[in-house]
Amino acid sequence: MLFISGGEIVLVMVLALLFFGSKAIPDIAKTLGKGMREFKKATNEIKREFEDNTGDFKRDIDDIRSTVKSETQKISQDIDQVSSRVKYETNKLSDEVEKVSAIETEPKKTELSQEVEHPTPNEEEPATEPTPEKKQD
Repeated sequence: MLFISGGEIVLVMVLALLFFGSKAIPDIAKTLGKGMREFKKATNEIKREFEDNTGDFKRDIDDIRSTVKSETQKISQDIDQVSSRVKYETNKLSDEVEKVSAIETEPKKTELSQEVEHPTPNEEEPATEPTPEKKQD
């Protein structure tokens, strides 16, 4: 507490008794007790006033804190929704790109090879039928 040992306290008491006398010590102790009581009362009153006056600030701070917290939660939810939508669209586009690239990487047939395999009806060579020979008269 006061970092005073028992021997030091006894020494102080003996010196006070010798200096003030036995009749004055109870009055000194009573005055010291009243002073400590008044000091404690004043300290408690200051604490109470401080808490009363800062209570409004605490409520305001708590209101601001709750508002900020709710707004950050809303923003976080909005970001999550947007990011999930972006992921969905990205996956969708990625699938489309894969389909297009798969079509483009298939072995392309040249027009000539297509014509050879599947000739068009106009381009087919006419069948060679034996034509009758004309007789000259």
